[in-house]
Amino acid sequence: MTYFIILLLLIPLAGFLISLLSPSRNEGLISRIVFITTGLQLIISLAFTAAWILTGGQPLASESVVIFSSGSYEYGLDLYFDKITSVFLLAGTILTFLVTTYSRRYLHREEGYKRFFYTILLFYSGYNITIFSGNFETLFIGWEILGITSFLLISFYRDRYLPVKNAVKVFSVYRLADVGILLAVWASHHLWSSYITFEKISDYQMVQRQLQAHGLIGIAVSVMIVLAAAAKSAQLPFSSWLPRAMEGPTPSTAIFYGALSAHMGVFLLLRTWPFWQHQPGIRLLIGVIGLSTGIVATAIARTQSSVKSQIAYASISQIGLIFVEIAAGLENLALLHFAGNAFLRATQLLISPSIVSQRIGEYRRVKESSFNLEKWIPERLRNGLYMLSLQEWGLDSFMYRYLWNPFKKVGGALGFLTARRVGLFFIPVYLTGAFFCFHQRYVPTELRAWLPAASSLLGLVMAIKSFSERKNVWLSWILIITNHLWVALAVSFNERIPAGQLLLYLSGVIIAGPAGYWCLSRLRKLERHIGLSQFHGHIQRHKRIGIVFFLSCLGLSGFPITPTFIGEDLVFSHIHQNQVLLAFLVSLGCIINGLSLIRIYARVFLGPGMRSQYELTYRSS
Repeated sequence: MTYFIILLLLIPLAGFLISLLSPSRNEGLISRIVFITTGLQLIISLAFTAAWILTGGQPLASESVVIFSSGSYEYGLDLYFDKITSVFLLAGTILTFLVTTYSRRYLHREEGYKRFFYTILLFYSGYNITIFSGNFETLFIGWEILGITSFLLISFYRDRYLPVKNAVKVFSVYRLADVGILLAVWASHHLWSSYITFEKISDYQMVQRQLQAHGLIGIAVSVMIVLAAAAKSAQLPFSSWLPRAMEGPTPSTAIFYGALSAHMGVFLLLRTWPFWQHQPGIRLLIGVIGLSTGIVATAIARTQSSVKSQIAYASISQIGLIFVEIAAGLENLALLHFAGNAFLRATQLLISPSIVSQRIGEYRRVKESSFNLEKWIPERLRNGLYMLSLQEWGLDSFMYRYLWNPFKKVGGALGFLTARRVGLFFIPVYLTGAFFCFHQRYVPTELRAWLPAASSLLGLVMAIKSFSERKNVWLSWILIITNHLWVALAVSFNERIPAGQLLLYLSGVIIAGPAGYWCLSRLRKLERHIGLSQFHGHIQRHKRIGIVFFLSCLGLSGFPITPTFIGEDLVFSHIHQNQVLLAFLVSLGCIINGLSLIRIYARVFLGPGMRSQYELTYRSS
């Protein structure tokens, strides 16, 4: 039956490729491709799930497909199907079919008709890879696809200011979830010292033996999983991104943020439940996060004037309750709650354009209930809670003040880093470091232990400067490349790594770096303004350059289109168990690199541009 799992993974991917190659103006052809793809997926999913239940409903695991192997390290793809996967599969398949069918007419004559549907199919491919994943490596592939398709769909109206700005904001929170997964993968490698799958961690005795021998590493893995789940599912303190994601088309918000993508944190917790179920502190942490999010999000939802914002915060509060149910060990209730919340929020978002008139009709027929819990709250406290909720408890400003602004301040202090100084100073320093890397006998013994962390810190400085750069787009691009080079040097100081492994990690940099630089140079000859001080919207006039540059950004960020994606995981395998600082610096550099790349693409190619007919609106709906 594992062949049917592979088929379910290939169908949406094939639909994506076919729709990508279809003529843009042929709406009928694109519509039929999407309808056949999602309809076939629905039929096979229902038949497969029914057959699986009738044959006993035992978990299915595919044989590992090893993509790369070196010594004790293996990078493999694993597929896994059980009760959790079946619920997410059926909910995702039914909702995707209904929403895409609804969108065929809803988006009629929309300029980005084809772009919307092939992005939806790519999202659905990533969703299926995530829920069918049998290990962290496979899950991270789907996790990354979900992140980039979120950015593309929120910024669907790419000639407007707010959709593009909010898309970058949402992507930045998703990158926080990515760092949680990266560090969890690194720590799990050292915890098990072998190739591990989700099927293996279901073995209670094996997990207990490992946790008793390596308790701190086990806690670190669990904390990183909770961080990734909370960020992905918009739990406190990351809740403010979900309403900002409503700037995309109504169908995409329904399927993404009302139904499927927002529940990926729930899936992650359910999938890793056998690992952390006997860690009371982690269960308490998940319960506290879920309960506090439910209370705060409910209060905020009651003060929102926008229908979509109300639905978003209502969904966040329900996901918080699902977190509480998972922490309490109520797996079946959590799955039922997920399915109900997904279908309800998708329906509410799809009818949101006409919900005002619907509510007016309800008020005419139904008299308001006399029972009101708010009457029991003292007036002064009630007014204070109202003002806090009206300002969304300052969650947005909290993220800026304590997360992104410190990086911007550090980047501002690095204003002396110009393109010329980078070439005159840091290139000789890097070459000197490379020399001592291959001739470490010349390095004092007491300094050798600090060289990996020092090199990764210099790489992080490059990434932060790139992220905060507001003028020179070429400098920002070059600094991203140098970050990868410093990471490679840091890991080389750590261990004697074969040249082939370093080449695997740097393969995306070698190809995507020059390609992106060429795109910027070519665009500079055609346009006068390509700086980072505003959104220029050049995609409207230079689509081909924009596509090549976007692919270059994906390659440079380690997206699963180049071997660099495997290389990143390989780099972490060479970071030792006691080198927490080095792992943190490398992972943080990777995350900021991805943010900087998406920011460059958004600033140069998206937005209203210099000659836009639209007024700049700076307040979100």
